[in-house]
Amino acid sequence: MTWWRALSLRTRLMVVSVGLLALGFAVGGAVLVTVLAVTLQRSADAEATQTAQDVVRLAEQGALPDPLPVAGEQLVQVVDDASRVRTASIGADRLVPFLRDPELAEVSGGGVLMIDGDRIGVRGPVRVTAVPAGELTVLVAKPMADLRESLQRVRASLLVAFPPLVLALAVVMWRVVGATLRPVEALRAGAAEITAAGRPASLPVPASRDEIYRLAVTLNDMLSRLEAARARQRAFIADAAHELRSPLANMRTELEVALRLAARDPDADADWPRLATDLLIDAERLARLVDDLLLLARTDETGARQRAAEPVELRSLLRAVAERYDATVSVADGDPLWTRGSPEELRRVVANLVDNAVRHARSRVVLSAEPAGDEHVIAVTDDGPGVPPADRERVFDRFTRLDDARARDAGGTGLGLAIVRDLVHRHGGTVRLTDPHPPGTPGLRAEVRLPALREPPDGTLRS
Repeated sequence: MTWWRALSLRTRLMVVSVGLLALGFAVGGAVLVTVLAVTLQRSADAEATQTAQDVVRLAEQGALPDPLPVAGEQLVQVVDDASRVRTASIGADRLVPFLRDPELAEVSGGGVLMIDGDRIGVRGPVRVTAVPAGELTVLVAKPMADLRESLQRVRASLLVAFPPLVLALAVVMWRVVGATLRPVEALRAGAAEITAAGRPASLPVPASRDEIYRLAVTLNDMLSRLEAARARQRAFIADAAHELRSPLANMRTELEVALRLAARDPDADADWPRLATDLLIDAERLARLVDDLLLLARTDETGARQRAAEPVELRSLLRAVAERYDATVSVADGDPLWTRGSPEELRRVVANLVDNAVRHARSRVVLSAEPAGDEHVIAVTDDGPGVPPADRERVFDRFTRLDDARARDAGGTGLGLAIVRDLVHRHGGTVRLTDPHPPGTPGLRAEVRLPALREPPDGTLRS
């Protein structure tokens, strides 16, 4: 079927449509001719039966005329048990019955037989209806030549009209299919233009609200998402290159200074421990930045897919994170609260929030978990300088830092809160920054809302 695949979609649709229509017309024509033939035959049989019953009534009354009065092309004979013709209509043989003895025996109780018209001097086939009348049998012969000629004329008319009709339908279908596929061709041309131009654009959307309209809208949405992803990727690469350049530049500068000092005075003892310490600080900062970039890249790649979820007890998770810090980090007491998710990812969420709070807290950081309807709220509260309300959404963007105490010098990479937001969204939750409770208290409160697991699981589970 390689030749079939080589045809255009328009041609294939036209051929299939016209082929199905032609088949439908052929079947319809055959059914029409068959139904017409059956109807005409039944009409002829009914007429012959009615004529025979009229003659039977005359025979029962003993008033059979000679000749028998019959209308139309019918021929009538009245035959006795000895196969003798007692009376007949005008034009019917008065000596030889329409049916031979075996045929008369076959229809002695009534029936219909088809005979050759030459036997009775009639052109074409003849349909003979037999109706018993006591010791007599009434035979009504109905010539079928005219009926068959009518059917032949109908059949010939259909055969003559069929090819031009199919041809006209082919032309109409070619135009209709072309008009239907025109929006698809417009989409293809638009996609080719976008590919050649290499710049953001949208595909033409047809005015009709059909499947092609929905396809165009879906493709435009896909193009918008792809362009947004490309923009995020370009921004991510640019920001990553900028952030990586800073620690690398510091390390290079420190090494160049040390080498120049050594070149000026080869006998001087360089402060290698101090240099190693400075380089180690930059290397650690660089390592944290690379780890955060890799985590964000994996998050972008997996999207909404989450690791195997399991029940997680939030208060135990908060205590496990708080153990890594000094006494400035405390956990509020309360009943166990359960959610479902990845323990490792939820631990990373809390750890990032605590790292951010510890860097800017004046004296304390408090971790808490409280129920809130169908959700559980994890709160990380510090007493640092806080974040202005206008910037509390912006700080969740990647590589965003504010020109205050929460700056690069505090040791952050600008990716911690972005990682928090992505991981929380993967767990079906939300995160936001608010003022501490009660209102007016200095500092910042980070709230993470996660779906609650109402029924505590059996056994001891990971936290």
